[in-house]
Amino acid sequence: MTDDLQQYLVPQEPYYRAVDDEVSLFEAAYAAKMPVMLKGPTGCGKTRFVEYMAWKLGKPLVTVACNEDMTASDLVGRYLLDADGTRWQDGPLTFAARHGAICYLDEIVEARQDTTVVIHPLTDNRRVLPLEKKGELLRAHEDFHLVISYNPGYQSLMKDLKQSTKQRFGALDFSYPKHGVEVEIVAHEAGVDSAAADKLVSIAERARNLKGHGLDEGISTRMLIHAGSLMARGIAAPAACEMALVSPITDDPDMRDALDAAVGTYF
Repeated sequence: MTDDLQQYLVPQEPYYRAVDDEVSLFEAAYAAKMPVMLKGPTGCGKTRFVEYMAWKLGKPLVTVACNEDMTASDLVGRYLLDADGTRWQDGPLTFAARHGAICYLDEIVEARQDTTVVIHPLTDNRRVLPLEKKGELLRAHEDFHLVISYNPGYQSLMKDLKQSTKQRFGALDFSYPKHGVEVEIVAHEAGVDSAAADKLVSIAERARNLKGHGLDEGISTRMLIHAGSLMARGIAAPAACEMALVSPITDDPDMRDALDAAVGTYF
């Protein structure tokens, strides 16, 4: 393995608490060379899952945070000027396909649709990537695997994946874990005891019931870990919850009052 590829290896096992059969399903999809789409709300563990699977499979992981300004060249590559003239620079997708890494396109719907279509030849039986500017047809490495994620809660007619893209992937649905599992995760990751983690999860469950009734999104597991981490460092629970759970999620005074009341119930 080259030094360039070595740096993308996940150095140690990430903590991931499986909630269903997602690990075995991903392993089977990887063996079958089936691209995988992870669907679920923000902060529910999609990225951690990909990191864990890359570690478990022993494969390098190239992650791309998609955004609306990302062009096809940002993914595929471009010619750059240097002291000797021009040279080709592989983009992250090309690099992963060439060397056999897992390429993770995070929140892919944030990218323009004319950008995401470049992945199509890699996601069917061809497993090729045309580098038109370079005049090269790159055949993907045997170990290359493509993973994308997105939050269906944010989809709209203007911002959603095309059916021609969706149907190239196997899909795994993610959601917030069941109460006991989420308590275990928050306690482990934040360094708080189970009693404090249980209260934080209970607050989140009440807030998630407000989704679509004043909140665009519920309190995520990631946010609970942030709150627990502050508490583990000596911050009082109400202040930690205000900073990590209430203030980031809404500016609406009524919603803040409702969330503060939930915090007050448990702390």
